[in-house]
Amino acid sequence: MATHQHLRFTLDRGSPVPLYYQLSQQLEAAIEQGRFAPGSLLGNEIELAGRLGLSRPTVRQAIQSLVDKGLLVRRRGVGTQVVHTRVRRPLELSSLYDDLEAAGQRPATRVLCHTTEPAAGAVAAALGVPEGTEVVRLERLRLAHGEPVAYLRNHLPAGLLDLAGGVLEETGLYRLLRMTGVTLHSARQTIGARAATAEEGERLAEPAGAPLLTMERTTFDDTGRVVEFGAHLYRASRYSFDFQLLARS
Repeated sequence: MATHQHLRFTLDRGSPVPLYYQLSQQLEAAIEQGRFAPGSLLGNEIELAGRLGLSRPTVRQAIQSLVDKGLLVRRRGVGTQVVHTRVRRPLELSSLYDDLEAAGQRPATRVLCHTTEPAAGAVAAALGVPEGTEVVRLERLRLAHGEPVAYLRNHLPAGLLDLAGGVLEETGLYRLLRMTGVTLHSARQTIGARAATAEEGERLAEPAGAPLLTMERTTFDDTGRVVEFGAHLYRASRYSFDFQLLARS
């Protein structure tokens, strides 16, 4: 298990960036890169301060900033403990499974529902089919390092994929689509936020009323056909989207 004794921190005392912030950024990077496993102890802040030649208030401020972000928690009689890593996802046409895997987050999937049902109004409109058309409904819980990150509900045209044999527990939906020859081309996506219901909170290991990020996405292949409609919930304490913004010329 990693401790701060095994990690090297580079602090620039001539930089205008405060020392506590430099330390917090490097600690956060170590947590996100998996060098601290969830549940591991950060160590003694007095020892860390002495090792780095920093004042104890500076180290305490760095640690507190990560406590405020939900990455660390102070437990009486235990010490400062790593809670989890935060998932930062680029805003592009990719699957959560692939993004987690690329970030070394050890993704896993728990399939909650896999059924066929008549398409209701919103689903039918998104998929471009008449109401009542049979479609596939999937509900999954996506985990990273064994902790729930997102609840995923997807609707697909019937007959598009063979999902027998538990394949959804082994890989992501987009990877399965590509394996069957579907070329993903574009998507319409809406991002929002709301409070978790009691049931959603229990599912995502959050209290009722906790903030959740919401995402709806309609995905098209290279022929313009709709191949999936997703309505997803993400733990705001564990998850964020990264945007790149360009100025208009």
